[in-house]
Amino acid sequence: DGAVDFAFTNHLMMANNYSPITYKVNLLDSLFHVASMVWIIVAIALMIISVMLYVITKSELKNVRHLRDNIYVSDRITVPATYGVFHPKIIIPKKYEQGNFKYIIAHESAHIHRRDNLWRIIAIITVSVHWFNPLAWLFLKKFLEVTELACDERVLSDCGEEEKKAYAIALVDCAKSRNIFVSAFGGAKIRVRIGHILSYRKLSIISIICFTVFAIAIAYVLLTNAS
Repeated sequence: DGAVDFAFTNHLMMANNYSPITYKVNLLDSLFHVASMVWIIVAIALMIISVMLYVITKSELKNVRHLRDNIYVSDRITVPATYGVFHPKIIIPKKYEQGNFKYIIAHESAHIHRRDNLWRIIAIITVSVHWFNPLAWLFLKKFLEVTELACDERVLSDCGEEEKKAYAIALVDCAKSRNIFVSAFGGAKIRVRIGHILSYRKLSIISIICFTVFAIAIAYVLLTNAS
């Protein structure tokens, strides 16, 4: 009987100490800790990779030859690009040195005016932090496309029909860049950009107002939902 009483008492104490809620909370804490560590490790890894790619890009543009103003020539790149944030340089391949590259310079100058390289770095950091969110990668993809289209529009605002065709031809010739750290003339989806170039029309005042109102409305909805 003493053994039975002891066993019964032991089971009763275990039952009293058992707390399923505490167990679940501890399990969730452990899972959250593991997920946090994975998030931090991947975010740091992506930033390290980004810095390494930036350093590699910088080394490739180290031995450039000054042409004029902020325009430089390099025999180590195949497409024109803008490098740098505070003192940006327009780098053109050696093969374009003797040609007519006014459209290239106009496009790259638009990137400089818009400070696109700074926004690219901010976008890359944002995606590195939010790497787990598919929308962050979609944002980066669309952001890179929109920056190129915006620079195309800036150049096309002063172009006639023949100049549009010449601009499109120059774009096709440069359509090989995939470097995320430089604003490149041949970047983004070429078919989309060429179609946009050949069908470009200046926006009317009414269109601009409607677009602005729409953008403000979307921003208001997003901010309201976030709060």
